[in-house]
Amino acid sequence: MLKTLMVFSFCIISLFSTAQYKITFQITGLPAYHKQADEVFMAGSFNNWNPAQTQTIFEKDKNGNLFLTLAPAKGKYEYKLTRGSWEKVESGSEGFPLENRMVEVNSDTVIKINIQHWADHFPKKAKASTANKNVQIIETAFHIPQLNRTRRIWIYLPESYSSSRKKYPVLYMHDGQNVFEDTSSFSGEWGVDEAMDTLGKIKEMIVVAIDNGGDKRLNEYAPFDMERYGKAEGDEYVAFLINTLRPYINKKYRTKKCGKHNYVAGSSMGGLISFYAVLKHLKKWGGAGIFSPAFWIVPELKNVVSERSKKVKGKIYFYAGKQEGDEMVPDMLAVFSKMNQYSKAKMETVIRSEGKHNEATWRKEFPLFYKWLTSF
Repeated sequence: MLKTLMVFSFCIISLFSTAQYKITFQITGLPAYHKQADEVFMAGSFNNWNPAQTQTIFEKDKNGNLFLTLAPAKGKYEYKLTRGSWEKVESGSEGFPLENRMVEVNSDTVIKINIQHWADHFPKKAKASTANKNVQIIETAFHIPQLNRTRRIWIYLPESYSSSRKKYPVLYMHDGQNVFEDTSSFSGEWGVDEAMDTLGKIKEMIVVAIDNGGDKRLNEYAPFDMERYGKAEGDEYVAFLINTLRPYINKKYRTKKCGKHNYVAGSSMGGLISFYAVLKHLKKWGGAGIFSPAFWIVPELKNVVSERSKKVKGKIYFYAGKQEGDEMVPDMLAVFSKMNQYSKAKMETVIRSEGKHNEATWRKEFPLFYKWLTSF
């Protein structure tokens, strides 16, 4: 038992680069229907929001109370509790999503947590779709030959599409569950369809959204193997976008096929893979929206930036919020600085003091990104 606890403690501490403070989280309240055998996990900005990571599982003390001790460096962190998946995340009444919890670490402390409800306790109600009439689902199980998996694919067609013969540029977005539709998102949507209905007056564009792979998301959006999360599948995923999905979209819809008229965007790991896609396939993309990128997860990226940035000529929009942890902004600025040193690409960096790591924040930022992208 002692050996197990020692190994567990080592794994927890290794989640952070420099362990400086001891933070103990104590669960002081659980829903009456909570099953004592159910495991409780913490997912947050410190572990790339993995809802079932073994290193962040709550243990029981001698009295049966749940606790978790972490040793993070000084800084701000966001987190939520789950029972192993985002379908089983903590919630408010009626399964209503809660804001991310936050902790600012600057000393040893104890955080007490009361869990109101678990989202999966409430029966799924037939909610009205929030996707507007210009959004369609192309396929619920589109085959990804590079990974031998299937995925749901969404598409937004501009208002003028059905009444014109013109061709349109295309924006490809990751985490498709969160792009147009609130009922398929566990934490809210970006509202891209509503934004495009308005922004289309500036310049119309088709938007294609690819659902993430659930428990495969981290791997699919990672360009390099990760010591903590395993094998990277980013090369295969990007190859799918370029060699399988884009030819299909170009054949079925009226698109501008040239690389400079195709764009890619995403947040967190989606921001990371968007940036990597532009670096790896220089002539295939005209630009990218890099929202709250998880650059920290792959230190090797700096080498690729040094090697490839000289040839990048597109448009790149970098965004980060100061409420996303102490490393988000410096990590992003470090990549931007290196890009700015070598690349002739048109680039913009935006840092919001109030910016958080969530869909509500990215929903506000998307229109500003789009206006910038289409302004020249």
